[in-house]
Amino acid sequence: MRIKGKNFDGEGGEEEEQKLVVGYALTLKKKKSFLQPEFERLACKKGILFVAIDVNLPLSDQGPFDIILHKLLGKEWGDIVEDYRQTHPEVIVIDPPYAIQHLHNRQSMLQDVVDLNLSDFHGRVGVPKQMVIMKDPLSIPDEVAKAGLKLPLVAKPLVVDGSAKSHELFLACDWSSLSELEPPLVLQEFVNHDGILFKIYIVGDAIKVVRRFSLSNVNQCQLAKVPGIFPFPRVSSAAASADDADLDPRVAELPPRPLLERLSKELRHRLGLRLFNIDMIREHGTRDIFYVIDINYFPGYGKMPDYEVIFTDFLLTFKKKKYRAISCED
Repeated sequence: MRIKGKNFDGEGGEEEEQKLVVGYALTLKKKKSFLQPEFERLACKKGILFVAIDVNLPLSDQGPFDIILHKLLGKEWGDIVEDYRQTHPEVIVIDPPYAIQHLHNRQSMLQDVVDLNLSDFHGRVGVPKQMVIMKDPLSIPDEVAKAGLKLPLVAKPLVVDGSAKSHELFLACDWSSLSELEPPLVLQEFVNHDGILFKIYIVGDAIKVVRRFSLSNVNQCQLAKVPGIFPFPRVSSAAASADDADLDPRVAELPPRPLLERLSKELRHRLGLRLFNIDMIREHGTRDIFYVIDINYFPGYGKMPDYEVIFTDFLLTFKKKKYRAISCED
């Protein structure tokens, strides 16, 4: 075991606390945004050491690790990590590849929200009405009409594979333009939400909520004037933050804490994930009706306020668990 409390160094007799070794496998972009200098310095002070995993070498030949933190795509990598989990049960893998895969499909990612009943927790949480189109763009208008979906519709690629294209969203404002979309995709009814989206970051048991600017409300008169398909603006950028904006208090009010705690707890259990974020909106004209429109694995935590402290505390919980386990063995 890597973590065994404190050991004598064999020379001066002084005790030195062993590090919690976190092996990470991240893209260069994710590494740059996540492993920021301030975060690494804080983690080091707390006894956490980050070590890069070489994906060109066998994973079992590297380490030893206490935790593996990863976000790489592809079945081959997923199989490698899953095999490692089976042969090294003492190592904590964040998170299991099979659980992450669940969020790569927009048809399945929101099903766990649909199955929830949170009506007794200071609000209601649902999912906008949606449907999946697998092929034949020319049939989309008829399929949408049969399903009873109403314009405008948000068009999202069905598969979330980490590419820029998988995050390209469009707003379809008239029936004829629907046939210009490119399947496979998910069509989701657009819910007016006063231009504010709540990004709910989950880090283990910790919850952090930030406001982001989103698309303004759309009415039927506007739909008649602006037919066509329009790119949906990205709201993940920190520049889109609405936390310091002068907003109507009814619009700016965060979702109730008890509701978020229950929602995050249920989704952690149902998804089998520790690191994800929930994109949530409040329906225009209401105070307690919310919709989850997206769930993302291992989001851009570098844009989350105080992420250094929150994530360091999260990793330290595993160190404490190992200390307790070792104490019980002794």
